[in-house]
Amino acid sequence: MRNLELADLFEEIADLLEIQEANVFRIRAYRRAAEQVGNLAEDAVGVVEAGRKIPGIGADLAAKILEAATTGTMSDLDALRLAVPRGVRQMMDLPGVGPRKAKLLHEKLGIDSIEGLEREIVSGKILEVPGFQKKTAENLKKGIDSWRAGRSRTPLGRALAMAHNLIAALREDPAVQQIEPAGSLRRRAETVGDIDILVTSDRPEAVMQRFVSLPQVREVIARGETKCSILHREGIQVDLRVVEPGAFGAALQYFTGSKAHNIRLRELAVRRKLKINEYGVFDEAGSRLAGRTEEELYAALGLPWIPPEIREDGGEIEAALANVLPRLVETSDLRGDLHAHTDWTDGRASLEALVAAAEAKGYEYVVVSDHSRSTTIARGLTPERVLEQARAIEELQPRHRIRILTGSECDILADGSLDFPDEILAQLDLVLAAVHSRFKQPREEMTARICRALENPHVRVLAHPTGRLLGSRDPYEVDLERVLASAKAHGKAVEINASPNRLDLRDIHARRARDMGMLLSIDTDTHHLEELDNIGLGVATARRAWIGPEQVANAMPLERLLAWSGGPGRGSMGAGGRPRRSKGGAPS
Repeated sequence: MRNLELADLFEEIADLLEIQEANVFRIRAYRRAAEQVGNLAEDAVGVVEAGRKIPGIGADLAAKILEAATTGTMSDLDALRLAVPRGVRQMMDLPGVGPRKAKLLHEKLGIDSIEGLEREIVSGKILEVPGFQKKTAENLKKGIDSWRAGRSRTPLGRALAMAHNLIAALREDPAVQQIEPAGSLRRRAETVGDIDILVTSDRPEAVMQRFVSLPQVREVIARGETKCSILHREGIQVDLRVVEPGAFGAALQYFTGSKAHNIRLRELAVRRKLKINEYGVFDEAGSRLAGRTEEELYAALGLPWIPPEIREDGGEIEAALANVLPRLVETSDLRGDLHAHTDWTDGRASLEALVAAAEAKGYEYVVVSDHSRSTTIARGLTPERVLEQARAIEELQPRHRIRILTGSECDILADGSLDFPDEILAQLDLVLAAVHSRFKQPREEMTARICRALENPHVRVLAHPTGRLLGSRDPYEVDLERVLASAKAHGKAVEINASPNRLDLRDIHARRARDMGMLLSIDTDTHHLEELDNIGLGVATARRAWIGPEQVANAMPLERLLAWSGGPGRGSMGAGGRPRRSKGGAPS
């Protein structure tokens, strides 16, 4: 079980205890446990299983970690969930509604569901609750709309974690021979409607029994000899199919889709007087020509294997027929992460811990890009503090192989100016610019704001370019075509933010950037160390956009990156590979 999943369970316990007005020290213990586990550089379960201690985690909480690893939940949490109405718990999923507000709404108006909350907003009764003004009610209504839209489909990061846990559990059964995810999950769509899993086995009944017995199963929807559907405890449907080995590749291709891609394959098959379905490729006599692997199935149609991420009828068939499919970027192509936070602002890990974790991933470099001063909620750095951090990096560098680059996620202010003066930005190795405020600016103002920031010679990357948060905040109104054109004109990169809550740029916009010949960066926006592993989500988006490593800034070797960034790190180096700085922080 991932550390952040454990941290979420501990946070949920703390929230539910707060609703019940439990002992404040008990609540703090769970919140501290969530923080400790979430920030842990090692696998928490492995640490506890080895008999070692996690700071702030006593024997009772350690036992809960092992219980969650075994069962997927905690019995104390299950009891608390039963004691607090499900709708009250759901309200805490809305932006701005924490345990205290959810409890207040339940006590004052008897609200025990999202629907009930919406009714009281429309009726105006919510204004009778202390602390709820008209603007609060309007924001709550928008939050409900975003929540409802997000519930219809599951974000990719969450679906991948669920699928990974299910597949890992099924692999332990000796009846399972081959197993792979399929559907939109395998194509790495940003949201998925359900999860498809394919298995080969000569004992399908044993596989079915193992599947329905997993602790993740809330309800068995349907069960047959070779197909079973369950409702996951997280609310998403999961379909399991067992197929024969000779048809595994055909089934994997068929159930991966997309529908439009499969229609094009059927058209090719018809022209070759062949038939293609989930069982294989067949000639006119009914003999199966291919089906065991995807590679042989595509070859039977005269095509090279096509990566799942681009099977959307977006030109991949034509490219395959012409033998000009692009080489798509892979996680192994990336040499560093340009967007990561530490506890100098709102990150949870120390500077030392972040650098060590990035080094452990085999990266050549990492950019420490904490927030600038205007992001007060994140304890953004003042100019003096960002230079102090640069000096701390200089002192840390000799102890590490990885190159530590100074940076900033610098706020783009309402008029398009930047949060730090140029003389400060000039002393950083790489500057990202981002919008963190005034999201409701009119489209023309927002567009001009971002384009002005891109004109600044010290800015190299536009971070999370549309500002969206999946399921909770829509993109701000902006003419993205103009923004991309401005970035290209000034030689800047636009970011594919790999945070599972963002995935910003979207694949369709990243494809447009790619077609314009632009440079992109794929970054994690890490706040917890585990989030460095989210890089695969950003790579998946880039692959869906047909992006190769040659268009990715952080696939560059260090010296090329520094030459492109134009920061002081490209100049003469002091001890440890850092540019020499005076005591005041300016390069000497």
